[in-house]
Amino acid sequence: MSVKPLLVFNMFQKNSINGRASSELRAPIAAAEIIVETPIKMQAAPAPAPTTPAAPASAAPSAPASSPAASQAQKPTKRTAKDYIFGKLIGEGCYSTVFLAKDIHSGKEYAIKVCEKLHIIRKKKREYIRREKDALNMLFNVPHGFVKLYCTFQDEERLYFVLSFAKNGELLSYINQVGSFELNVAKFYAAELLMALEKMHAKGIIHRDLKPENILLDENMHLQIADFGTAKILEPEEIRASANNADDTQNERSRKISFVGTPQYVSPELLHDGVDTRASDLWALGCIIYQMISGLPPFRAATEFLTFQKILKMDFEFPEGFPADAKDLVEKLLVLDHSKRLGATDKGETYDSIRNHPFFAGIDWDNVWDQTPPTISPYLPGGSFEEEYNVPDHLEPGLGNKQLVRLWEFDLSTSKGILNISPEEKRRRLEVQSRESKWHQFVDGELILKQGLVDKRKGLFPRRRMLLLTTGPRLFYVDPANMVLKGEIPWSPQLRVEAKNFRIFLVHTPNRTYYLEDPDSYALEWASVIDEVRIGTYGRDTT
Repeated sequence: MSVKPLLVFNMFQKNSINGRASSELRAPIAAAEIIVETPIKMQAAPAPAPTTPAAPASAAPSAPASSPAASQAQKPTKRTAKDYIFGKLIGEGCYSTVFLAKDIHSGKEYAIKVCEKLHIIRKKKREYIRREKDALNMLFNVPHGFVKLYCTFQDEERLYFVLSFAKNGELLSYINQVGSFELNVAKFYAAELLMALEKMHAKGIIHRDLKPENILLDENMHLQIADFGTAKILEPEEIRASANNADDTQNERSRKISFVGTPQYVSPELLHDGVDTRASDLWALGCIIYQMISGLPPFRAATEFLTFQKILKMDFEFPEGFPADAKDLVEKLLVLDHSKRLGATDKGETYDSIRNHPFFAGIDWDNVWDQTPPTISPYLPGGSFEEEYNVPDHLEPGLGNKQLVRLWEFDLSTSKGILNISPEEKRRRLEVQSRESKWHQFVDGELILKQGLVDKRKGLFPRRRMLLLTTGPRLFYVDPANMVLKGEIPWSPQLRVEAKNFRIFLVHTPNRTYYLEDPDSYALEWASVIDEVRIGTYGRDTT
């Protein structure tokens, strides 16, 4: 959002407000207060909070009082912002800001979502606030898979949601960090996400905005779904109908709605018909599985409108190396007709048709939440990046001089093509390069064979670099903003390059792996050219 919520009210206060405007604003703010008029109560005692919290819909139990004074002493204390030390900003949304905070009584850390009342009224977000509180209350006693809402309170300016703190942040940050997940990692988190959806749907909640940003990881690296502001909560009769007739239909359990969700993950039925169902979350599940393995969501374009068009036309493709079972599952989830998606007609409280898919082979569904999650590591599909070669039918048989010349020319073009430069041609090109290329100063007089901007990752921090592949062979990387040579990837016969998807490729050296991302999605081209130079320099058999 363009303005932080905490600034909106302060900016408004600085402006003069006439009596009429002031009274008009006071009324809706008062109306907003009913959103948290019955806050979840927490005992504000100096002792540490119990490890198993009370259910959020009621206050902590108290012993019978023998006197009015004792009764007053047993009454839960109402929480205020002064019960917490607010630390760093850890998240921002369209109508809220999230801070890491510490309870001054217990020392326990929480994530506190702060919502400006004035901003809520102006942006008409009261229903979003109410839905999130209701959904989190309904899910409080579900032991796994969701952030916990411990209490809510308010003051004149703000509403506060005290939530469990997911110490390891968003799933998206890990996808970005490693590019894409190893298959067993993707399978594990897909299984946890499916089980969380089962619990959520059984309670009549459709999330409607599932995406890697809204999936958090706790201190043990288990998954937690967050951000229920756009959720849809079914009526009891709708839940019963869903249990008896699992095929969500537009007339029975779907209603016309305005657009909610995030463009890359929104379901086609919402775009086309303005309706949503439980299967809308299954569509998002398919998108997330695709992204965990490939590194990018399946539907992406320069604008929201173009993204929507791709969704409605099912315009996406699988990158090379995408596992077959995962591809089959994603294809069965990303189906235009929501009633035909895998799981859409399942009855009961589990999606057995999805659980039984070959992609999930080996998952111990009874003990998923008790397992230690696998270490998040990148997915590195095996195999060569050279195209499969088939012998053409039209060539002459035999192995005479004519055929030998052809074969030698073929080998030269495939293994030494980019290096097949005569001394005269190299000298001519170097002269042009020295006059016209601003990168010539960084390459020690070598001829630049390929160049392009990449994001070079070291730890969690990407750095924009100009990557320069030259004769020698050598690989330089330069800071393009400050025009400073930052380093060089060392060449050796053991160097290997692997393209992980359209954007990300790895350069393996004996002592280090370089994580590189091409913002223009030419990772496959980079991998092919670097591999060609390696083979042309050292030969094919360098293992």
